[in-house]
Amino acid sequence: MTVYDVARALPGIEELRDRSRGLAMLDAVLSPAWEGRYYSFDAHWSETEQLASMKDGQGGEYTIVLSPAGAFARVFDHESPLSPYGPLADGATWPGVLDGVPDAFREYLTEPAFLDEDDVHVTTACLWREPADTAWRTGPVAFPDLDGHPDPDGSGRLLHLLVDGTPEAYAEWAADYYETPVAIEAVRHVLALRPLTPELVAALNADVTLEDLAEDIAEIGYPAPRP
Repeated sequence: MTVYDVARALPGIEELRDRSRGLAMLDAVLSPAWEGRYYSFDAHWSETEQLASMKDGQGGEYTIVLSPAGAFARVFDHESPLSPYGPLADGATWPGVLDGVPDAFREYLTEPAFLDEDDVHVTTACLWREPADTAWRTGPVAFPDLDGHPDPDGSGRLLHLLVDGTPEAYAEWAADYYETPVAIEAVRHVLALRPLTPELVAALNADVTLEDLAEDIAEIGYPAPRP
């Protein structure tokens, strides 16, 4: 799988936004400690932008900027043969990865949060979608020999739960990552963005209360609990 396959499989902007908020809320419940979370969502990244992000703690990450201009996504897999730090890329973003980015998203090519100390864009896959687009777009990437690299740019693995947005996919992943069974009906409730209840939170994590999640709910822009 490459970024081209992922571009065909990702949902539209609004569905991706909702999946991202649901994933972030689930991780907030299951991992009260911020450093243990994979998924996050900042509904107030700027006055006009929201940021969905993932860090796997092992050098893999993505960030997706959501704005009135659409969505701009960057993926970085440190094990990818396309990594700027690998032997093939010679310290630069892989050719084609950032080519064709429209003017609406050009500012993200120099966004400090996406650059290293040498101003190299830390990206192995890039996708974008404007509101009028009917599909996600990518640059014209020429991949190296793919033998032994079924996911050469990391997009398939790192964007997996955005591509497969089913509760079952998240529950399987979370049970493995958090090493505990995960209540599938509670996952289904959160991914549908239904307001949290004390009972639902307890079903996911008995050590967390609804009150503990107030700041996370506000940051994620998740629907507020019913009074």
